[in-house]
Amino acid sequence: MSRNYHDAGSGDSGQPPLYSQFGSGHSAAKYASIDIWEGGGRSRLNPKTWPRKCWILLAIGAIIVIVIAIVVPVVVSRKNRYPNYSTLNYSLVATYAGTGFFDNFDYFTGYDPAAGFVHYVDAEDSASLNLTYASSTSAVLRVDLSDTDTTTGRKSVRITSKNTYDNGLFIFDVLHSPYGCATWPALWLSDPSNWPTNGEIDVMEATNMAPVGNQVTLHTTKHCTMGVKRKETGKALRSNCLNSTDGDSGCGVRGSTATFGEEFNNNGGGVYAMELRDAGIRVWFFDRDNIPDDINTSTSNSTDSTTTPDPSTWSEALADFPSTDCNIANHFRNQSIIVNVDLCGNWAGQTASFNTQSGCPGTCVDYVSEQPGSAYENAYWEFRSFRVYQA
Repeated sequence: MSRNYHDAGSGDSGQPPLYSQFGSGHSAAKYASIDIWEGGGRSRLNPKTWPRKCWILLAIGAIIVIVIAIVVPVVVSRKNRYPNYSTLNYSLVATYAGTGFFDNFDYFTGYDPAAGFVHYVDAEDSASLNLTYASSTSAVLRVDLSDTDTTTGRKSVRITSKNTYDNGLFIFDVLHSPYGCATWPALWLSDPSNWPTNGEIDVMEATNMAPVGNQVTLHTTKHCTMGVKRKETGKALRSNCLNSTDGDSGCGVRGSTATFGEEFNNNGGGVYAMELRDAGIRVWFFDRDNIPDDINTSTSNSTDSTTTPDPSTWSEALADFPSTDCNIANHFRNQSIIVNVDLCGNWAGQTASFNTQSGCPGTCVDYVSEQPGSAYENAYWEFRSFRVYQA
């Protein structure tokens, strides 16, 4: 609402009154400006004559300038902190390939800690059911297709490498990734006996039809966060890696639809490289047409190699987990390579994943109980080789 000045005696001019029209004395002083330079022979040019109020204002201004000069560079510096991923001289220490691929692994047969509707079988049953087999060119791990009574779950496989690692560069040459309703496949590293104390690195993981591609994730105890500068092509999902937050989600990074599932398989698979070092953890994905020349993709299981990979020459990683606010060496120790295909469980069995995202019918448990083996034709891993390098 506009103010009406006519009652103040301004006449009919329509103009606001002069201050003098409000009277003199105390009322006029209310609107008068105060000049701290008046009286006492003060001069703006002579600091000796400046009143105390001027010095106070000057001191406050100086303090503000000093604070800004100190705080801003610190804030900018913290925001731009980034570890030194300097070149490391890697040497090949282990090769998983050829007909002896599965000799490097133990078979897990206990209760599924991820609450899956699955029966993990041992090496003997896995071989007899043709769930794991290897040739000179590839190794396959799959869900059982033959069982006709799956009312208590379907048979599958989970393997854990006998070798453990505190650091290294891991090259996974993958020809086929599992997908299909009820499936929860993963290629990951962890210390199952000390989880999550010694950390978990999910290199490849998806659920059901894998419609959104691969998710690379870290799971840790407290004091490991990723709300810092990162150099990655994937989409960061969460910054807190503490496993007990957000439904055990960890801090994940999502790739494109071509990084897992049907599209990945139709493109001939690809190579995943994971570097675990004190400076941080990085994961790259290279499709078949863009594998760096220094990555050995042969199926030979020999540890003699003249090819030495150098991540410093590669393109930007799919996922970058720098050590800025996470002590990598403390959070990730004694890591085994683990491969499995779970069914349903804490992630794949959720309505959001099973029904909404992948369009699978009914409930996950009912699906596994009722569907024939043919529903799992694509539920298998096929690997050309794994190679591990250390500096």
